[in-house]
Amino acid sequence: MSTDLGTPQILSPDEAEKAVLLAAPRGYCAGVDRAVVTVEKALDLYGAPVYVRKQIVHNKHVVANLESRGAIFVEELDEVPEGQTVVFSAHGVSPEVHAQAAVRSLKTIDATCPLVTKVHHEAKRFADDDFDILLIGHEGHEEVEGTAGEAPDHIQLVQSPDDVAGIVVRDPAKVAWLSQTTLSVDETMATVDAIRQRFPLLLDPPSDDICYATQNRQLAVKEISPDTDLVIVVGSGNSSNSVRLVEVALEAGAHAAYRVDDASEIQEAWLEGVRTVSVTSGASVPEDLVDGVLSFLSERGYPDARAVHSAEESLIFSLPKELRRDLKAAAAAARA
Repeated sequence: MSTDLGTPQILSPDEAEKAVLLAAPRGYCAGVDRAVVTVEKALDLYGAPVYVRKQIVHNKHVVANLESRGAIFVEELDEVPEGQTVVFSAHGVSPEVHAQAAVRSLKTIDATCPLVTKVHHEAKRFADDDFDILLIGHEGHEEVEGTAGEAPDHIQLVQSPDDVAGIVVRDPAKVAWLSQTTLSVDETMATVDAIRQRFPLLLDPPSDDICYATQNRQLAVKEISPDTDLVIVVGSGNSSNSVRLVEVALEAGAHAAYRVDDASEIQEAWLEGVRTVSVTSGASVPEDLVDGVLSFLSERGYPDARAVHSAEESLIFSLPKELRRDLKAAAAAARA
């Protein structure tokens, strides 16, 4: 629940001292919304099952909901029967995965976030110019695997400033960096600074790789965290941007910060002596999970949340071209 104009509430002295701050923006970004809607419309158009390689987005509630509608999530393409429809997740895949799909005659729908696709294009361009590419990111993350697969002979992973001393390049004058889109802005730039100290001619990507939504959510957390007793970040544990929000909150001055998948994971002990609670959510989190946290707090005497706006978002991505084509054909057939 958030603040609404109307009849003033009469609060007890305890309640009057409490406050709930709600970060804005939060939750779904344009890339996540596009990916989730892609699976939903694919199920409507083709019928179940529709296979999805990896989690479409990193949120267990979203995945469970799509599974209940007939989506089948797999780790690798050999789990998909030949000729079936498979959706590639928002995190992107390597050219090798596209080739595997072709061999198995799979109908593919690429729901890669366009901002991740941009990083893939940058990787190919730097590789074509024969640069060594330093990819800042987390080992094992699907996005990193997809980007690295675009130019495996040119890319090496750098996870933190501690890795910089071990970097080996062919020509210090031909080194470029890219990054996973969901990292902490501050931590990423600290790693870039350390790389540049070793390689002063380091070439930057043509535009910022960390996505607008990740940056906006981190900025919003910085707004609501100073001197806050408790920050609750709604998001799954495998969501890189959600995990980063906890770190950003603590760095910005929050006394405590925790990540939860939903309200059921909030521990009563966290609220002991807590007056101000700030709430936000990662970029793959549906708003009903945030509403559940606000209801939990309301039931424990906290007032309606006050939204703190730090940025406005209006970006919308079109659906994948393969799906748009089939939706258009289905609409034309229905009219005939």
